[in-house]
Amino acid sequence: DCLLKLPNPPGPIVNDAKFPLEAWHELGEAQDEAGKIAARKKLSQALSKHVHDIASKYLILGETAESAILFLPSEAVYGEFHTNLTKAVEDSFKMRVYIASPTTLMATLNTVRAILRDVKMREQATVIQAEVGKLMEDIKRLDDRVGKLNSHFNQAQKDISDITTSTQKITRRGGKIEQIDVQDAPAEQVAPSDPVTPAPLAQDQPRFPDIGDN
Repeated sequence: DCLLKLPNPPGPIVNDAKFPLEAWHELGEAQDEAGKIAARKKLSQALSKHVHDIASKYLILGETAESAILFLPSEAVYGEFHTNLTKAVEDSFKMRVYIASPTTLMATLNTVRAILRDVKMREQATVIQAEVGKLMEDIKRLDDRVGKLNSHFNQAQKDISDITTSTQKITRRGGKIEQIDVQDAPAEQVAPSDPVTPAPLAQDQPRFPDIGDN
């Protein structure tokens, strides 16, 4: 009656609703134990036929999942099979046709939903892994750049330290220069010389006339 489309594996799962109404009514109307036994036998045969039909029609290799669901729309019928007709239930398992009631079908659908979610997670796992790989590459590049920046900072710190050392030396030298006492030295006192007495002229040396002689 419906097809649960699932990715491979397991693939699409057929869900076929069957209800052995006639045999069930006979079981309910049986007046004695013999009538109940006959009705249960007929009920078991009806279930076995439904299971065989589903397995032969809907378990298609390469197209559907390896199992199918036979839905019994009655908790009472489902309980009767699992209480008094367990052989029929075991045979359905061997045919890979699993019986579900309204309650267990919901549990089955929740399981199917979990399978789908898991499949989607697996599909996204490759994408997530690739993105994580790219993220790790970005982190490595960031680490390399931080290392280079740290090296530049260290070099800048060394340059600043060298500049500070030079300015300190210049400051010290300037201080020494300021401490030098640079004042005008007094002019040197020159002692007056003795009066010069002209030497007498020789006898044969001509005597120049004084200007006053004329």
